[in-house]
Amino acid sequence: MLNSAVLVLNRHYQPIHVTTVKRAFALMYQGFARAVDRQFNTFDFPSWAALSAELHDETIGTVNQRIGVPRVILLHACSHFPRNHVRFSRQNIYLRDRNTCQYCGRTLPRTELNLDHVKPRSQGGLTTWENVVCCCIPCNLKKGGRTPVQARMKLLSEPSRPRWSPLVQRGLRPIMHEAWRPFIDEADVAYWHTELLP
Repeated sequence: MLNSAVLVLNRHYQPIHVTTVKRAFALMYQGFARAVDRQFNTFDFPSWAALSAELHDETIGTVNQRIGVPRVILLHACSHFPRNHVRFSRQNIYLRDRNTCQYCGRTLPRTELNLDHVKPRSQGGLTTWENVVCCCIPCNLKKGGRTPVQARMKLLSEPSRPRWSPLVQRGLRPIMHEAWRPFIDEADVAYWHTELLP
């Protein structure tokens, strides 16, 4: 339990990191962070520890009491903003395409996948988000140095530059806790962080 994941927010309630329960308690105890409950109330360590353990789904035991595990903490002095730019890398292409060949639709281990230039470099294709897709080795060999149209193959989806939150970018969505949802879901993030017009 002490090594399970806790979402870390900056003082603007934007997700910037994932840490462990152990580190979250240390940050709270030292006064650098506050726990955030489901109603978006914040608690310092003494007030969080004073809450009844029955209010929490998950608890840890200390020498004389049980304390609820915070799943979201707020760094009240941190103004760091997460990067919006998603790095163009092999891993991020695999994440974007969900380890799925964009021609045949098979989801495979990364060791059985390649990257393919939709418009081949030999025909002037660039190495960009919009021209590189995840591809299985048989489909890559079948396509060769041709475009999908020339090879009579169809793309499952048009490749594009992703717009991910930092946590999705790191591939952490499978371990997302319910308490994280208001801070991570694209619709909720857009609601809270879209600039308002005068």
